Amino acid sequence: MTIYFVAGEVSADNHGAALMRSLRVLDPELKFIGRGGPQMQQIAGAQFKNWIGDAAVLGLWEVLRKYGYFREQFRQTLNEIQESKPDAVVLIDYPGFNLRLARALRRQWQRHKTIYYISPQVWAWNRGRIKRMAHFIDLVLCIFPFETDLYAASGLRAVFVGHPMIERLETQKIDAHRDQNLIGLFPGSRSREVRKIFPVMIEAARRLLQLNPTLHFQVAAASEELAREMSEQLADGQAIKITVGQTATIMQRAFAGMVASGSATLEAAYFGMPFVLIYKVAWPTYVAARLVVNVDFLGMPNLLAAKEVVPEFIQHEAKPDAIVKAVRLLMEDSPARDRMISDFDAITSKLGGTSASERAAQAILEELQTGAPSTTR
Repeated sequence: MTIYFVAGEVSADNHGAALMRSLRVLDPELKFIGRGGPQMQQIAGAQFKNWIGDAAVLGLWEVLRKYGYFREQFRQTLNEIQESKPDAVVLIDYPGFNLRLARALRRQWQRHKTIYYISPQVWAWNRGRIKRMAHFIDLVLCIFPFETDLYAASGLRAVFVGHPMIERLETQKIDAHRDQNLIGLFPGSRSREVRKIFPVMIEAARRLLQLNPTLHFQVAAASEELAREMSEQLADGQAIKITVGQTATIMQRAFAGMVASGSATLEAAYFGMPFVLIYKVAWPTYVAARLVVNVDFLGMPNLLAAKEVVPEFIQHEAKPDAIVKAVRLLMEDSPARDRMISDFDAITSKLGGTSASERAAQAILEELQTGAPSTTR
């Protein structure tokens, strides 16, 4: 059997590679084709396209600037699937591209299963879209427990498999003591995020240092390129250390942190690091998001807890003085720290533990054994 994958971001490449490994354990004869990142390519082989560097963009404005590129990639992807005739197409996150692709594939009446892994968070910005998804997706593999009921209510088959992040983080645990003077900074994994968010973190760090000269700061950079960009933003002599590939280590050593909204917030919760959430995007993107997003919180820990566990500083509210006040509370108020850490334990316990990739792989193979895809239109 042949499975065509589409993953468009670094995190999806991680999850896709883990899923491929689990599928191969269950069926060593499976053939993998499609597009994703270097980890998936390493498993699938040279014929698998690594497009992550160009495909991973953030926000409405950034996507519009690359509209011609994405239109061409969309056309190529449709052609590749039509020519290869896979038994299943597995779409991993990346909803702006993948949901349109799923709809286009079903209109072509292609005889393969369409499976969505890392289910799109349409419950946050367009719940009405779930019912439409039931017409062109055969199975959704959910990573959050509340998602299955939302999809099932619209007639879309959904299975909770757990969050694949947990199995990766489990291997990154270290025996470390927290440094009471260390604050971790996690400004995001994309250049545009860093340019918006890191200056706010720098200024908050400067003011914190004025209040407590014993503090020191460590930044987790997602790549050498981002580390260079961040270094250019620092003033001479500024006491902020930038490291690459040390996110898990810093989260286990830092006493508190500042974290950009995204998957890093769940990582911080898993490692029990008290933090504040910061997020800024281009104003056109922010305004567009405000018009469609229908959730009470931006951070996933807060959404899972259905309350504000982590203070959120979004867009114009991301002011250094407010951030400094919230960070100091986490550094100095033991009951506040303990409450947040206790809430983190409750949140991460809902994510299904390890083996999410194995459960997802089993669900995919079971779906492939059920026969032809849905013909609902």
